[in-house]
Amino acid sequence: MTVKQIDILNIALMLLSAAIAFVVPFELFLFSYAVLGPLHYLTEIGWLHKRQYFATGKYDFLWLGFLCVMLCSFSFVFTEVPAQSHAFVLFLAFTSALGMILFDNFLYKLIAMCLGLFLGFVIQETQLFFVVFAILLPTIIHVFIFTGLFIIQGALKNKSVTGLLSVIVFVICAVSFFIWHPDFKFYSVTEYAKQNLVATNFHFVNQYLMYFSGFQNPTIDKVFGTTAGFSIMRLIAFAYTYHYLNWFSKTSVIKWHEVPKKWLASIIITWILSVALYLYDYKIGLQALLLLSLLHVFLEFPLNFRSLQGIFKSVQGLYQTDKAA
Repeated sequence: MTVKQIDILNIALMLLSAAIAFVVPFELFLFSYAVLGPLHYLTEIGWLHKRQYFATGKYDFLWLGFLCVMLCSFSFVFTEVPAQSHAFVLFLAFTSALGMILFDNFLYKLIAMCLGLFLGFVIQETQLFFVVFAILLPTIIHVFIFTGLFIIQGALKNKSVTGLLSVIVFVICAVSFFIWHPDFKFYSVTEYAKQNLVATNFHFVNQYLMYFSGFQNPTIDKVFGTTAGFSIMRLIAFAYTYHYLNWFSKTSVIKWHEVPKKWLASIIITWILSVALYLYDYKIGLQALLLLSLLHVFLEFPLNFRSLQGIFKSVQGLYQTDKAA
């Protein structure tokens, strides 16, 4: 597929994701997370490994992997660990990833890590630190903000009109959930969706986003029974669904499928077993795949910073071109 064709396909996928999110937001999120999510994790980690995780060091990823395992151990082994510790580990991984793309020298990377340790210790007790790094970074920031940055980078890099249009459509879709509030009489949130959103603690993302959007006292009932609750859930469902579809739409370009047949077969088998676990018990499925889910977030941090680098260089190049003209 050409770049233009991929852009057009992605615009169609954005509109499709937004349309379904408007109608069945809670159910769409649970479906996308359980069915599309595991296949995305499994294929992206292999793709990142082939590209050295976009870090400057061959073994930099081991540190990110170690921090991810540490975070998961907090959830399953050390149940009394303060919640701020989760935010601290994510913050340390995030700042370490920045050092991994800025420096080739191991000493400089170590200094960056130590600076992250120090800064994390200083600000870890603040509520904002916890919410941003423990709740929002591995969820909505990962699937919405960073996906948006990837789209912008692609549009600037290719200097594509359709790429620019895809950025505009992406923003319009996100904003539309807070402007248009359709009342579909035939739809009500299923008990299955309510139970599993709460059982997996995903409702915290909804509540904090509602709070940041100005909604006072966003209780669980208000997540499922208010206009603001539906707007937030529609955004989350759209972000997750398109995040996964965007990855698969670029198969012909990034070629994540070009792996040994045995590896591809193991991916498919693992994916089928993962979906089966979610069907059996959604909470058990999430717990079983927590490490894999978080690992792909951690290992993608260097790529996230590379995207920012790419955007900066593209904007800088456009500025220099205009200045020269």
